[in-house]
Amino acid sequence: MPTAKVNHVEIAYEAAGKGQPFVLVHGHPFDHTMWDPQIKAFSNSYKVITPDLRGYGESSLPGKEATRFEDYATDILHLLDKLKVESFHLAGLSMGGQIIMEIFRQAPDRIKTLIFADTFAGLDTPEIKQGRYDTATRLENEGMDAYADEAIYKMIKPLHVASMPDVSGHVIKMMKGTSPKGAATALRARAERIDYLADVLPEIDIPTLVIVGRDDEFTPVAKAEELKANLQNCKLVIIEDAGHMPNLEHPGEFNTAVLDFLEGINYPEGSF
Repeated sequence: MPTAKVNHVEIAYEAAGKGQPFVLVHGHPFDHTMWDPQIKAFSNSYKVITPDLRGYGESSLPGKEATRFEDYATDILHLLDKLKVESFHLAGLSMGGQIIMEIFRQAPDRIKTLIFADTFAGLDTPEIKQGRYDTATRLENEGMDAYADEAIYKMIKPLHVASMPDVSGHVIKMMKGTSPKGAATALRARAERIDYLADVLPEIDIPTLVIVGRDDEFTPVAKAEELKANLQNCKLVIIEDAGHMPNLEHPGEFNTAVLDFLEGINYPEGSF
């Protein structure tokens, strides 16, 4: 797996296919393989770039420098600079959805479309913010195993844990394979993120797609509807019979929604 030295870290990434660049940002506590069904489907038409966020997968954390939430976005932009990618489509799920909001804040002119999957834009309640800090400490003290065994029932629809063993096995493997320090670092950084609902969404005027699983417990449909209500040029798709990871639970429907959205957009000649 190739890596690039950017922003005091080594970022591992995969690049597949040819065409317009399409960057997919994974959520917590996963890695780029979260997008395996999408890489296979999208690389027929696009150059699909899937990084491991700092501290996840095969990407490193910095030595002594503190990590802010903004750094996850800066890492990706510097990686794309190294890959000589100027303009790109951009998708993110859950925490990855908030990271792509930050990428837009830092480089709005480089992004052609935004795809928000099972995410939300506003600040955490005080209770949820404290919960991120508490979970970070727990992961550092206990590791990922017990957390993964509990969280799987919210990461995907509970019934799918047994009925979709390949999916649940993949999700658990990613969670248990994540560095506790990397996960804890992200939880603390995410707890201190800015209010993207107030500070970034009003500035987004490019085509956007919001996708959410009907039965998502972490980011319910109401959060997706909030995103749509605050975006100027947005389509909302609800994937039935799916939880927080519809891209894995029903990849065919997810992929069709994304490809139909992208293919329905007309770009000026020479814009890529």
